[in-house]
Amino acid sequence: MIHFALNHMTVARLSFRELVALSKDLGCVGIEVRNDLPQPLFDGMDPAEAGTFLCDNGLRLLAVAEVKRFNDWSSDKEAEALALMQIARAAGAEAVSLIPRNDNLGMGNGERQANLRVALKALKPMLEDHGLIGMVEPLGFEICPLRHKSEAVEGIEAVGGRGRFKLVHDTFHHTLAHGGPLFPDHTGIVHVSGVVDQQVGINDMRDPHRVLVTPGDRLGNIEQIAALQAAGWNGPVSYEAFSPEVHAFADSAGELAKSFEFIRHGLAARAA
Repeated sequence: MIHFALNHMTVARLSFRELVALSKDLGCVGIEVRNDLPQPLFDGMDPAEAGTFLCDNGLRLLAVAEVKRFNDWSSDKEAEALALMQIARAAGAEAVSLIPRNDNLGMGNGERQANLRVALKALKPMLEDHGLIGMVEPLGFEICPLRHKSEAVEGIEAVGGRGRFKLVHDTFHHTLAHGGPLFPDHTGIVHVSGVVDQQVGINDMRDPHRVLVTPGDRLGNIEQIAALQAAGWNGPVSYEAFSPEVHAFADSAGELAKSFEFIRHGLAARAA
């Protein structure tokens, strides 16, 4: 059994209410909302009202994204994180997303780990106070100081944060980081997207390449999900496609339904 979800980025042109309606129609378990889209969170709806609206439609608010550059900790970053956590709690969210810096700074061995631990140590009591999970998402880009899930897990364990912090296993970023251990016990959510451009090299893949998961996908989405499930993980699989081509679909529901079925069929075939 696979539990699909939708990240608002995949259907960035839709309003919050349209996102909810689409997710419900597709049988999703929940959604992720974002503060980096042109429209305000929940289209300006009061967070508590938005949370009630989601509940009434049988959906979970899996995460509110995002605290940007969280491992570049400062008093301003603390205020930013606190403000997002207050919104997330009011809306009944389960988590907030923590996205590392991606600017080729803080890359030194030792420096990377120390900066991560400073941020996690400060975030842990804040998350506890708000009853939230911190979803840590390593980015596979070569210029990201939190590229590997192994370093994220080491940092989480070092601050006693197991359970309070979870990993985002992003199939795109896992591929860019050249794989590595999966850490199913630490994984909170899986982000999926596909890359079908046969010309671009792995190190040159960027967000605009990220389309839906279809035949021709180069990221091995089905294999990654299957490996996590075989290890006992069974959380939400959330579509996070950045490509303008996906945003421009005339029939997002139909295209997503086909992609959902492609993954379901692929997983069933592997299990047979």
